[in-house]
Amino acid sequence: MARERGQLVFLEGLKSAVDVVFQAQKEPHPLQFLREANAGNLKPLFEFVREALKPVDSGEARWTYPVLLVDDLSVLLSLGMGAVAVLDFIHYCRATVCWELKGNMVVLVHDSGDAEDEENDILLNGLSHQSHLILRAEGLATGFCRDVHGQ
Repeated sequence: MARERGQLVFLEGLKSAVDVVFQAQKEPHPLQFLREANAGNLKPLFEFVREALKPVDSGEARWTYPVLLVDDLSVLLSLGMGAVAVLDFIHYCRATVCWELKGNMVVLVHDSGDAEDEENDILLNGLSHQSHLILRAEGLATGFCRDVHGQ
């Protein structure tokens, strides 16, 4: 219902990534960087976000304060993007969503913890310095418990 009203725009990244890689696109796609040899530019993805945030001219009341949800920013690292390019993308999104439109952003990043992934560490540290609130979820150090499953 929110999609019909123009209050929700959804980009299914992994499914779209497969379409971009294996099918020729007639018009620019937000994940076009996957087809480029020098994949380092997330501008098409940012343009998609900015266009999605434009108010829809309909009879319905529009959202006053938009919220951008990014469910798993780590995927961009897995697709070959560098941490600096991802942090630049988030910076531009924050400038548009938070300051220009007075909205909020919620970003999920997976931390492998014990794995030595320098790009992921750079991303996590960069986001930590920009965030107002950080929530961490992790398993119990002592192992499984019947009543409690995490911290």
